[in-house]
Amino acid sequence: MRQASRNLSALLGLTIMLLLVVTAIFAPQLAPAKPTKITLPDKLLPPSPSHPFGTDDLGRDVLSRVIYGSRISLGSGVLVVVIAMGLGVSLGLVAGYWGGVIDGLLMRISDIFLSFPRLVLAMAIAASLGPGLVNGMIAVALSWWPWYARLARSQVLSLKQMEFIVAAVALGAGHRRIIARHLFPNIVGTVAVQTSLDLGYAILFTASLSFIGLGAQPPTPEWGSMIAQGRSYMLTHWWYPTFPGLAIFVAVLGSNLFGDALRDILDPRLRRLR
Repeated sequence: MRQASRNLSALLGLTIMLLLVVTAIFAPQLAPAKPTKITLPDKLLPPSPSHPFGTDDLGRDVLSRVIYGSRISLGSGVLVVVIAMGLGVSLGLVAGYWGGVIDGLLMRISDIFLSFPRLVLAMAIAASLGPGLVNGMIAVALSWWPWYARLARSQVLSLKQMEFIVAAVALGAGHRRIIARHLFPNIVGTVAVQTSLDLGYAILFTASLSFIGLGAQPPTPEWGSMIAQGRSYMLTHWWYPTFPGLAIFVAVLGSNLFGDALRDILDPRLRRLR
């Protein structure tokens, strides 16, 4: 915590992420109007004191939709990284610890997933599952898990050769105890850093699926879907797609700043270099 308080990037990233979380939690209190309320006489109004972010083509308040969209976008991003991390780290621990045929099989499966660009693979999975926010999150998570599996496996292969693991085996510790008490706690820091870095990109990928119609469906106030609805108004009513896009930008920026700072703080090698 002392190092984080002296790191400007960490403070800025943490502040942004906390603001997003607070916005998502208190969306009903912060939003000036209902996000789905249609008021056709007020359609496509420019930003003003009554509508700080303007209105959309159905007269809905864009600020309210952006605020409520933080719930969906932030929640979907968190769920994506949690699912991908849980699946990937579990498989990576198994592959790295047991090795042999199990390691070879799991890594070949991950190679198949890694051979496709992540967004293209997520689009294919989402298209096969059908459009929808839940299916979009599942698609992104399934395209993401091999990176966590590779990361966990590489950490376990390095830790297996260390003296405290050899000592635990010599003292008769079982496989479950070695994995749960010795291996997993020693890779948590690395996984936490990767998770914090991936959160913003998970939000971006989920919004990308919504943008092309494979994620959240209208009238759900999701940032990617809002940009898709407003892209045809870009040249004439700039505020419609711009403010949801800026929300995505801020979320990705906050995640990256905090993730980079967390990596610097948790990695003792980087601290020694400074």
